[in-house]
Amino acid sequence: MADMHETIRNIGIVPVIKIDSPDQALPLGKALLAGGLPVAEITFRTAAGEEGIRILSSQLPQLLVGAGTITSVEAARRAIDAGAKFIVSPGYSDDVVEYCLQRNVTIYPGVNNPSEIQSAMRRGLSVLKFFPAEASGGVDMLDALSGPFPTLSFMPTGGIGMHNLASYIRKPYIVACGGSWMVKSDLINQGRWDEITRLSREAVAAVHGFSFAHMGVNPSDTEEASNITMALGVFLQPVTEGTTSFFASEHIEIMKQPFLGTHGHIGIRTWDIERALEYLKNFGVEADEATGRRDAKGRLTVIYLKDEVGGFALHLLRAK
Repeated sequence: MADMHETIRNIGIVPVIKIDSPDQALPLGKALLAGGLPVAEITFRTAAGEEGIRILSSQLPQLLVGAGTITSVEAARRAIDAGAKFIVSPGYSDDVVEYCLQRNVTIYPGVNNPSEIQSAMRRGLSVLKFFPAEASGGVDMLDALSGPFPTLSFMPTGGIGMHNLASYIRKPYIVACGGSWMVKSDLINQGRWDEITRLSREAVAAVHGFSFAHMGVNPSDTEEASNITMALGVFLQPVTEGTTSFFASEHIEIMKQPFLGTHGHIGIRTWDIERALEYLKNFGVEADEATGRRDAKGRLTVIYLKDEVGGFALHLLRAK
């Protein structure tokens, strides 16, 4: 189950899908994959859900298929037998949780208060769906819950879209966000698969929150670094000095001694470096593991990538 949590964390978004016909399943799955979203939660809100899961599980093995809106043991049985690799329920039901654990299938039961959380913890669950997220207090409520339950992670769903995704996904206790904005029913029913692909790509990019942090330059020695800093300081303030470099504003770093990169380096912020590295593997990008720095909890805070771009090394920084 830990592997399932890690897989979903690395994706960052779980599309929550309602299909009205099994015929919609295959083109929808292909549209998600084309948009960089290799996961689908097919809900049992319609009679087509079970067969849709069966089709996707058998014909698109590269797509991680789960079942949502599972409210009974019978529904869980049908979903798992159809090929669902994980189960999501809107609330906490002890018998559904017990059944999934017996079948060795990951379940994300819905919770939104401490009593339900404690019931889930007694079953040994460590990742829970927070539902309905916005109506239950959103990020503020999750911040409050993470205090007494610091070992838990959440998958918030309900009211999340591009307008507020960043406020959730940047939190360290968020495994992924569930949402339907890229797979709305009207898009599915109209067969607008290209639009679903476009919205999926947009969502994937938003999950990582890539943004420019700073550019570093490599002078030949400390004296040249000091001279460059003084010159740039005429335009860019504040000027600060650290152990290994100067900064002219927060955007230009002048190394005291030549460092990685032929000309220097470019720093890029992202919400979660581990998640970003998994995403970048799709483009053949690899990290230089020897350059990684971690915080007290073992999470990466900085790491360089192996290849240069235009003579500049690239490194990722965890955004705050």
